[in-house]
Amino acid sequence: MKPHRLCMTHHLVLAYELHNKMEIYRPHKAYPVELAQFHSADYVDFLHRITPDTQHLFSNELARYNLGEDCPVFDNLFEFCQIYAGGTIDAARRLNNQLCDIAINWSGGLHHAKKCEASGFCYINDLVLGILELLKHHARVLYIDIDVHHGDGVEEAFYFTDRVMTVSFHKYGDMFFPGTGDVKEMGEREGKFYAINVPLKDGIDDTSFTRLFKTIIAKVVETYQPGVIVLQCGADSLAGDRLGCFNLSIDGVDLLIVCFLAGGIATLLTGHAECVRFAKKFNLPLLVTGGGGYTKENVARCWTVETGVLLDTELPNEIPENEYIKYFAPDYSLKIPNGHIYSKGLQRNQNWKTQTANPILERSRCKSWKISVVSNMHRVYRCKRVPPDFYIPDSDEDEQNPDERVDQHTRDKQIQRNDEYYEGDNDNDQHMDDV
Repeated sequence: MKPHRLCMTHHLVLAYELHNKMEIYRPHKAYPVELAQFHSADYVDFLHRITPDTQHLFSNELARYNLGEDCPVFDNLFEFCQIYAGGTIDAARRLNNQLCDIAINWSGGLHHAKKCEASGFCYINDLVLGILELLKHHARVLYIDIDVHHGDGVEEAFYFTDRVMTVSFHKYGDMFFPGTGDVKEMGEREGKFYAINVPLKDGIDDTSFTRLFKTIIAKVVETYQPGVIVLQCGADSLAGDRLGCFNLSIDGVDLLIVCFLAGGIATLLTGHAECVRFAKKFNLPLLVTGGGGYTKENVARCWTVETGVLLDTELPNEIPENEYIKYFAPDYSLKIPNGHIYSKGLQRNQNWKTQTANPILERSRCKSWKISVVSNMHRVYRCKRVPPDFYIPDSDEDEQNPDERVDQHTRDKQIQRNDEYYEGDNDNDQHMDDV
């Protein structure tokens, strides 16, 4: 989860010149009051105060908030949380205001964090905060998670509501973290049947994963009729990940299944990026985030390819020269094949429709899904006004320098200039070359 993988992704996107096809925005750092829209105020305050030098004084609080081995305290921890959470919140606001059709925040997607505690190197759950923003304008939000780990924090946050449907495809069993995500976990009260879990075993490949994904998501979108989709693209589901156990390629263009049909030959694309491509085809507002991923060069490859997918841009397989080119040796290729992990779930994968997909598809016939479409629309239209996008405190202790303060309107309009993009240490400073 080190930020180094984000730097590699950034430079790879620049090397392929994908930034020229997008508007690049610098998000605001989320205010504590914004983080407390989901997290408890005492937990947010503790994250704000704790430092590596003082953590020995707060052993009880560290245990209470689950900070320690999986969620270590490090320098500038709170600023780190503010930056990635602010990115997802601002992405949601831009979608709400129809300023874009697709918003990407590869630094986000930290889906394990709970209301009052950290979990799995997730401190602030930016996905929940982003979804809460989207719910101000949309009756129903569909959340899809293709991280190898169950999206437990997001599911838990919306477990009792029918306004958010969570669908998670993940490894389950064998004491795999976080230990939740059985197919029987489906929500409660008003949220019953609105949490969908697709538990998978080691070694699932492109074909099986993509077939499950397309079958289930197509039926969910058809029946639930969401107004917006949030897609968490954790890259630890790729083959070769240090903590993952799936056999997914980034984009299965080298593993095409050729079908002879009337009128010619058709090809079936598979792989991690095909899930992104399929979600995009619904033409709904789409918020895309990162997530897990522990083989950093493959994370950068994956999110670069998926940036291209979202831009309808096919990228050459040979990686262009960039600051991190040595990490992609020896072949310097963008796309990786799927792996060769032994599939413990081979029989299960062969019977995927009977054992996994059919029970989920059967739920789509449940009347409550269709009734909620009507009831939620009434609930939204009864609102006299949409809640405001954000709250800005009169003063902010972190931004007392008057030379650096800008009003929020200017901040929202802060599109990065094309000439700010450098591949070296002078990134974001267009004047340094003249010094």
